[in-house]
Amino acid sequence: MAALSTARTQSWLSDDGKGAPHDSDTLEKGAQAAATPVWRRVLGGMHEGHETKRAMKSRHLTMIAIGGTIGTGIFLSAGSAISLAGPGSSLLSYFAVGVFCYGVVISLGEMAAYIPVTGSFASFGSRFFSPALGFTLGWNYWLQCELTAAAVILQYWDSRLTAWQYALILIVPIFIIQLIHVRVYGESEYWFAMIKVVMIVFFICVGLIYDWGGVRGHPGPGLTNFRDGQAFVGGFSAFAQTFVYAFYSYGGVELVSIAAGESASPHKAVPRAVKATFFRIIIFYVLTMLTIGLCINYQDETLLSAAYDSNVAASPITVVFQRAGFGAAAHVVNAVLLTAVLSATNSCFYASSRMLLALARAGQAPRIFGWVNSRGVPVPSLMLSLAVSCITFLTTIWGEGVIFTWLINLTGISSLLVWGTIGAISLRFRAAWRAQGRDLEDLPYRQPLFPVLPIITLVLAIAMFVAQGYASAVETPFDAKARLLAFNVIAVYIGVAAYVLCYIGYTLYEWVWLGKRSHMVPLKEVDLDTDAVWGPGGGVRMREQEAVERATRDKADIADGRRMRVWVRQVGRYAA
Repeated sequence: MAALSTARTQSWLSDDGKGAPHDSDTLEKGAQAAATPVWRRVLGGMHEGHETKRAMKSRHLTMIAIGGTIGTGIFLSAGSAISLAGPGSSLLSYFAVGVFCYGVVISLGEMAAYIPVTGSFASFGSRFFSPALGFTLGWNYWLQCELTAAAVILQYWDSRLTAWQYALILIVPIFIIQLIHVRVYGESEYWFAMIKVVMIVFFICVGLIYDWGGVRGHPGPGLTNFRDGQAFVGGFSAFAQTFVYAFYSYGGVELVSIAAGESASPHKAVPRAVKATFFRIIIFYVLTMLTIGLCINYQDETLLSAAYDSNVAASPITVVFQRAGFGAAAHVVNAVLLTAVLSATNSCFYASSRMLLALARAGQAPRIFGWVNSRGVPVPSLMLSLAVSCITFLTTIWGEGVIFTWLINLTGISSLLVWGTIGAISLRFRAAWRAQGRDLEDLPYRQPLFPVLPIITLVLAIAMFVAQGYASAVETPFDAKARLLAFNVIAVYIGVAAYVLCYIGYTLYEWVWLGKRSHMVPLKEVDLDTDAVWGPGGGVRMREQEAVERATRDKADIADGRRMRVWVRQVGRYAA
């Protein structure tokens, strides 16, 4: 196994990222390609023997980690949370879920940097815990989707088109991007994320200036929205309900671990990407929630309509810009929101197709979905993701707001269960590492304060689940708002039931059909070599080699008088 792992590592480190075949008989292959039917050439010559391409650069992975998680949730469900529980409760909720997500990303980053596989946490669940857990995580994650939110947010831009028409406009170009190559996905997501990051930072600056009264002719509210008992409303049950909106907003923080399976240098790119998680959470989520809460009162009609009507009227970010005197820029803001929608759709197609590919390769999904074309694209998995994404069409039957509310609850609870399980997998991974006598120096990235973060993840997951259950139990349908929340209760328990049924069902399948009697993978039999970036002892050798290369490069720059370049490089290494 170690030899296999080392061989794979050497091929990754020497790969130019272009996925060029290393075959001398190119003329024969060309003749075979010419004789291939047109439809098969269009699909790239599907064959199960092909693998995904390690073509994403470090900047792609870093920007996916920084801005790829800024989905439609922060633009829509943030206002819903404030209208439900007040700005103080919402801010506290988003901060708590942020701490939770930080533990998830750091724990997951440690494993993904060492074993960068397409299935990420689902594959880790099967290898480090039990195949039933991997099956459950993979299928639960695949079902998460943000396409309905995309249709809802665009409904405000131009109501002349229905939600399903907007969804179709979004789905087709994104599907084509996904069919081309993973490098195209990485590049498109890089620029989508860049636009979102710039817009969020600009929004925070404008919102705070407006709130402090810095915009002439538009006096800001100051701290009035946090006074006179307005910061915390609705009691503990309302506060607990905001967790689902927070989970929906944070959805996608695990995407960097899935993309690691197609990164050119995962042992370098993954640690660099996950280290910025804390600052990303503070800037893009906590400060955004604080700004919205300062600028818009929790009783404001725009937030109430966004939370409970059948049609989400506007994003709170757009409302803040309008009230700060940037009314003419409303459509520009919505144009930027369009990039968030495209990015969410892009990431949804990528993550769901790769997860289905991993499930099929593990024998936990129909074999056809394990087929990959010569460009490294899992075409059948993408086709199924395209078909399932048409659930967006249901919004025209029951109303966008109803389906939107159901989906944020389903995806929110699913995220809670999946992320909480990642904490347990991290503990199991380290236990297997110790049981097999491995050296921690072989890990490309070691999470700080282990086992504090995985334990915090588990504790917060249980606490938030209990809080959500309590809120669902005590809620009384006394008005239209609460009646809608009653639907949320059903969505919560459907998500939990789906998770439990998947786990029990696959366990029974193994026991009855496959005849397996051992459920948990023994610690000493956990596979720590297949697909690893290097074998035992490789981490120390790689660091020594990189240190020699850095010293040689620094010495050459100093000899040429480029001391400033050396200093900047040293500062960058220290910051990383």
